[in-house]
Amino acid sequence: MATTKASPSAAPNNFTSHFGFILACIGSAVGMGNIWMFPYRMGEYGGGAFLVPYILFTILFSIVGLSAEFAIGRLAQTGTLGAYEYCWRRINHSRIGYLLGWIPLLGSLGIAIGYAVIVGWVVWAFANALTGTLLTSDAATAFAQMTQPFGSLPWHAIVIIIAAAILISGVTDGIEKINKIFMPAFFVLFAFLAVWVAFLPDTAAGYAFMFTPHWEDLLKTNTWIMAMGQAFFSLSITGSGMIVYGTYLRKEENIPRASIWTGLFDTLSAILAALAIIPAVFSFGIKPDCGPTLMFITLPHIFARMPLGQLFAVFFFLSVIFAGITSLINMFEAVSESWQHRFHLRRNTAVLLCTGLALFVGIFIEDAAQAGTWMDFVTIIIVPFGAVFGAVSFYYILGYKELRQELELGCSKPLPALFGIIARYLYVPLTVLIFILGIVYGGL
Repeated sequence: MATTKASPSAAPNNFTSHFGFILACIGSAVGMGNIWMFPYRMGEYGGGAFLVPYILFTILFSIVGLSAEFAIGRLAQTGTLGAYEYCWRRINHSRIGYLLGWIPLLGSLGIAIGYAVIVGWVVWAFANALTGTLLTSDAATAFAQMTQPFGSLPWHAIVIIIAAAILISGVTDGIEKINKIFMPAFFVLFAFLAVWVAFLPDTAAGYAFMFTPHWEDLLKTNTWIMAMGQAFFSLSITGSGMIVYGTYLRKEENIPRASIWTGLFDTLSAILAALAIIPAVFSFGIKPDCGPTLMFITLPHIFARMPLGQLFAVFFFLSVIFAGITSLINMFEAVSESWQHRFHLRRNTAVLLCTGLALFVGIFIEDAAQAGTWMDFVTIIIVPFGAVFGAVSFYYILGYKELRQELELGCSKPLPALFGIIARYLYVPLTVLIFILGIVYGGL
């Protein structure tokens, strides 16, 4: 059966430039996983050798994974729910596509709820770095008090309000403009911090931890599994978030090239974060750890002992806020856009409903343990399932033939035949494998 497009998106505007679109995508992909998870995994799974599978998987997932999400959004001209309806209409089951499309959409909302809580913690750290309190008090005690039930409400609320204000401003005046500011600032600040750290004493062990290749680790299954998981989730392939950015994409945009640029800068951001954190940690004789312990307890102790440590702390947490906010607005936009057009809501109403719900639910998981449990469930079960559903819907239900036509718009040459083979017979099975391994490993 020939497919017909979903009703056109009523988005008030599109991305006005290739540069603005790329920065928005990078902003979505670059998040706190790049900052606190990548350096630790790089050191634990082969140092410089870890980069080999990580880069290979990043290239693969960028080209055939991100590209598919961008393309289906632009093809259907609507976000998550409408995009899956469009795919499944091809086999006369648009209702099934719509219903199952709620799973990746709720995955985006679920991540946003927990992520907003964590970004609130970062805002708390930034505020206390500005006053110097973060460096003069017991960081462990202060963090424990702040992450008790209802302990971070003001900071949490600030994050939600900022995200809502950006989204209400629209795509051009909100999302695009803020990413044009935040993303360059993120890279400049982290590059500055990385150079600053290089002049600290005894940083050689940190660089060795990161970049000494343990080539024997390439023979270990876990190195490849963890590199695959890090690359996949770092790129925000959720079956939802990047679809909505594709909706606002002009037809002349070269989607595969934009996807490669997104993967490249996402990888660069992770390496920059590692260069700013790991050598500093080793300079003071502390073994790096992952998660909140490193960012909110270990690093403040290090900042307190560094020359101009307060200034370093301010720049560091400001950079993390930039990464967190730009990722968060993509999650909220995916949900708001779908609600706006599914239920015929005004944009302001859809945004306020989405962010208000996120704040209401998030209040009850401000406790660190509850936030961790929430994020584990969403990232281990819901989001990977959404990614699998998306991959199957795009490359099998809709079919590669129709998707290819959209992917080739804006390209100077047709896609090679190998693209479809890799997408259907390597990428799609890998998304299934990631879903299964995430459950087995308790998260990737």
